[in-house]
Amino acid sequence: MKRFITFEGGEGSGKTTQIKLAADWLRERGIPALSTAEPGGTPLGRKIRELLLNRGSWTIGAEAELLLFAAARAQHVRETILPALEAGQWVLCDRFADATLAYQGFGRGLDAGFIRTLNAFSAQALKPEMTLLFDLPVEAGLARAKKRAAGGRPEAAEDRFEREERAFHGRIREGYLSLAAAEPERFRIIDGAGSVETVHCEVCRCLEALPQIPFREGGRA
Repeated sequence: MKRFITFEGGEGSGKTTQIKLAADWLRERGIPALSTAEPGGTPLGRKIRELLLNRGSWTIGAEAELLLFAAARAQHVRETILPALEAGQWVLCDRFADATLAYQGFGRGLDAGFIRTLNAFSAQALKPEMTLLFDLPVEAGLARAKKRAAGGRPEAAEDRFEREERAFHGRIREGYLSLAAAEPERFRIIDGAGSVETVHCEVCRCLEALPQIPFREGGRA
């Protein structure tokens, strides 16, 4: 049975680590699972990601940023997500339309109504069945992101979002929590401050609540 589940959260929230663990957990139970990410998931999306994360020196205006995310999502849905769902796979997506509302709506101050319309168009009205929101204080998340960037790997270098002022990230966190409060039946808020294993166990509990997951005796591992 196909499922579309999104993983959301601010910088350093741990969602990227958790989505990989969740995909492996599902596959161990014989459930075909695709782990993908936005912006990305297609050749075009990865090119747009390079522009948006912008570890160079050029400037991207808020309106252009919004439209680039929408373009990446449109291609992602058409080329990757919908075909996987039609093939009966579970799709786990690292950020989706809620991220655009949180970052470009609450964070940048762009019109939320227009963003919702653009999201529906670019996603072909596709919505996740469940959204896991990894929440933790802004300072803790940014500290994690800086520590990761200091690791020396080029792909982990600090990006243009991580370089934003603390107030920007505060608005994003407030935005995510507001979205979760508006749709409690879809969102599951997970404390992202715990250890990787503790958070993974909580993710598993959320997935277990969905029907048609075969469990092995002896627990989740």
